[in-house]
Amino acid sequence: MNGIAKYSAMLGLLVLGGIVQAADQAPVAAVRPQLQILPAEHFSAAASTQILAAVRAGKRIVAVGDHGVVLLSDDDGKTYRQARSVPVSSTLTGVSFADANTGWAVGHWGAILKTTDGGESWVLQRNDSKVDQPLFSVYFKNAQEGWAVGLWSLMLHTTDGGANWSTVTLPPPPGQKKADRNLYAIFADAKGSLFVACEQGRMMRSTDGGNAWTYVETGYAGSFWTGVALQDGVLLVGGLRGTIYRSADGGDSWQASKTIFKSSVTDIVQLADKSTVAIGLDGVTLRSVDDGVTFTGMQRADRKGLTAAIATPAGKALFSTDGPTSE
Repeated sequence: MNGIAKYSAMLGLLVLGGIVQAADQAPVAAVRPQLQILPAEHFSAAASTQILAAVRAGKRIVAVGDHGVVLLSDDDGKTYRQARSVPVSSTLTGVSFADANTGWAVGHWGAILKTTDGGESWVLQRNDSKVDQPLFSVYFKNAQEGWAVGLWSLMLHTTDGGANWSTVTLPPPPGQKKADRNLYAIFADAKGSLFVACEQGRMMRSTDGGNAWTYVETGYAGSFWTGVALQDGVLLVGGLRGTIYRSADGGDSWQASKTIFKSSVTDIVQLADKSTVAIGLDGVTLRSVDDGVTFTGMQRADRKGLTAAIATPAGKALFSTDGPTSE
């Protein structure tokens, strides 16, 4: 776990029992804490909630974050409204859509939610109330097959639209006895290869549709929090201390991109003009016009932490520690 809220532990809503003892009574046995899954509340300040992931569902922007909040925008980020119904109030950390209507969101307590109406309403497909092993990222290649990844090498796979999820047994990293790395972001390139950004500078890669996974060393020792495949196949991953690494050969080899800030990178997107934008903590925005070889940048005066970005016709929509924001 690290500093950004996306990876901070969040206990959720617990009903706690304890020892109840009057002066003339014997102790009453403690009641084991149990998780109560409660729906997300509707509140006026929902648009000020920290957003941790955003995606486009057709022309709509769907963004997810703290307290189970899902924000929707049908005007490319000018205005937002809260989704009609979300079955959990725990933090949502990732979102993926297979088409304009069908999407999934994941988060703490291993929650997986599905929508079939463009994010207006959601149903709970999975959660684990025994242990808070959060899911950090989700990717669907179509309306049936998808993957979700999270804490301690947790990877889940579905081939039936999320009705059933199976745990993928991952190999241990080279020289290790077990797979126990945090998996922060899963994404795919145009060829269908799958990639997972991990901690300790590692990437995971599958070139056979998720059947077999191997580790790729980038040469970096810190965590990667986000990743993207550009239109021309170049791969970019970003993470701690402003680090961005680049691969132009499908992940076989990686080189550090040149950046000018040391603020941790939280998201990377490619815009319509094929330039690339990376955002990060401390209000940092980075821009590259050479497929991620070099990045120039700027820092907001308020140093507001930026947590998610999505490409729009107007340039991009940004999200921060207190909801949607502008540059």
